[in-house]
Amino acid sequence: MVREVERRRTSGLFMLLVLFLLSVVVVYGFVSSLPPEGQAPASVPVLLAWVLGMILVIIGWVGLFIVNPNEAKVLQLFGKYAGTVKQQGLWWANPFYSKRKISLRVRNFETPKMKVNDLRSNPIEIAAIVVWQVVETAEAMFEVDNYDNYVHVQSESALRSLATHYPYDAHAEGEKALSVHTDAIVDELRAEIQARLEKAGVKVLEARISHLAYAPEIAGVMLRRQQANAIIAARQRIVEGAVGMVDMALDMLSKKNIVKLDEERKAAMVSNLLVVLCAEQQTQPVVNAGTLY
Repeated sequence: MVREVERRRTSGLFMLLVLFLLSVVVVYGFVSSLPPEGQAPASVPVLLAWVLGMILVIIGWVGLFIVNPNEAKVLQLFGKYAGTVKQQGLWWANPFYSKRKISLRVRNFETPKMKVNDLRSNPIEIAAIVVWQVVETAEAMFEVDNYDNYVHVQSESALRSLATHYPYDAHAEGEKALSVHTDAIVDELRAEIQARLEKAGVKVLEARISHLAYAPEIAGVMLRRQQANAIIAARQRIVEGAVGMVDMALDMLSKKNIVKLDEERKAAMVSNLLVVLCAEQQTQPVVNAGTLY
């Protein structure tokens, strides 16, 4: 595995001054060595030396390069990794180094809406937003063919895998579900994507679910199911409240000695109160003008 190495670099401003002075010297030397018009050159080797010096200075100019903020240059010498320069500014390195730019900026993308089956094999649609950046330039450049495409594909794969391990809705107490425990699940999603992208020198900064819904073919059925669950829960709450009110009424009648009821009359009173309290429509009272018995 290729690991990132911080390359020692030379100040570009210093080399710019040196190369400028060398350029002036070789140009002046070459022009001074030229013979007057119509005369043979005094010394051919001297001219060739100045020409060679000029070529070397030109090659030296090629070694200058600029590193922008949140950017790195990966240096290679004849195919061999030579190091990385991350510090912004003007620098100079071996002119024979190839210098490949790689961005260190924070990037994000949204996966397409994917249809997958949850833990209970219900088809759902899910999508996520992944925020990432390159932290190891050598791994990103040399360990994978295209690190940008690699991030997209592996993120989609991790999201599919995660969706199959949890149900859409929780039907049991303590069960973790996609629609309810979003914060805990996105932490697992980020960790799983990070594990897949480790070899590409990429750090996942954030991952969150951006779309979650039942697939259209079962959305209507699941909506009726959710409505039924809501009705059952509401009925349960109403019955619990009604039983509490009946118990309170009987207890207060007994403590204040307002009326003494036998078990049969208590049962009738409980029945009437429950009907009144639990009925969906308004009940019509019947006034008993006679005795209780």
